[in-house]
Amino acid sequence: MAKKVIAQIKLYVPAGQANPAPPVGPALGQHGVNIMQFCKQFNEQTKGREGLILPAVITVYQDKTFTFIIKSPPSSILIKRACNLAKASGQAGKEKIANINKQQVEEIAKQKMKDLNTSDIKEAIKIIEGTARSMGISVGEDQETSTEEQDKASVDKDEKTQ
Repeated sequence: MAKKVIAQIKLYVPAGQANPAPPVGPALGQHGVNIMQFCKQFNEQTKGREGLILPAVITVYQDKTFTFIIKSPPSSILIKRACNLAKASGQAGKEKIANINKQQVEEIAKQKMKDLNTSDIKEAIKIIEGTARSMGISVGEDQETSTEEQDKASVDKDEKTQ
């Protein structure tokens, strides 16, 4: 007979750095899970991926045992890493802060493929491109070209207002 599931917990934990401090400790403690056992297993499985924040889905059973699945990092983190950014644009539609090429987008899409809701690589690329645009990152353009286009658009706008 299968074990009865009492909870599913979703956490974002830095790879190789799980510890009993918040958010891990309180989230697992309220369900009676052995926190140190989770931390040791998580850190062991995520060695070599330090610096990434990984989503983990923890399934807690009635007898207080657990299993967990580590998913791929969020697209936004992979995009920021590809562009060497600390954070995304605060004004995504108005300000472009970086550029990402099609090859980098395709690599990210392949890495995220198992966690996306599509099995087609072209659709996965579109999803990643949309995420990049919402972060204020231009996709597949030269930074100089996009700046020239912005200048041209602002000149056209000024001419219309006169």
